[in-house]
Amino acid sequence: MKHIFLSALLLLGVIGVAQNPLKPVTWSVDYVEVSPSEGELVYKALIDKKWHIYSQRPTDVGPIPTSFSVTPSSEFELIGKTEEQDAHEEYVPAFDAKVFVFSGEAVFKQKVKRKSNQSFSIATSLEFMTCNDMQCLPPSILNFTVTVPKATPKK
Repeated sequence: MKHIFLSALLLLGVIGVAQNPLKPVTWSVDYVEVSPSEGELVYKALIDKKWHIYSQRPTDVGPIPTSFSVTPSSEFELIGKTEEQDAHEEYVPAFDAKVFVFSGEAVFKQKVKRKSNQSFSIATSLEFMTCNDMQCLPPSILNFTVTVPKATPKK
């Protein structure tokens, strides 16, 4: 009877782990108006302690760099490339190399030029990889739809 009970507990534990995968990074994406004709998509990652994500800078040593994609539309055009702030170089034992990472928080910004004063949506996605000192999680792709409000008239 003890064996059946222990087996049931083990099975429930395995099911619980399968239903509760590690998610050490939480992402949000917002549109911030800079002027009536321009704004920025602001991607923000909140990263749990002891975890990190990687910069957009390509590397030959293994980690998947963070990358962004925006579905084209007649409502807007992208200005330049997605910019990042405050990545720091760190030795990562998993790759036996120094790479650029973010810990705690990461902010990326993509400038957008409006072609319409009306409200519209922007479909965007991002791919990132998360690691700590012991393990790396498989790369994740997240999709977002960001609502751009009607342009604020100049005063």
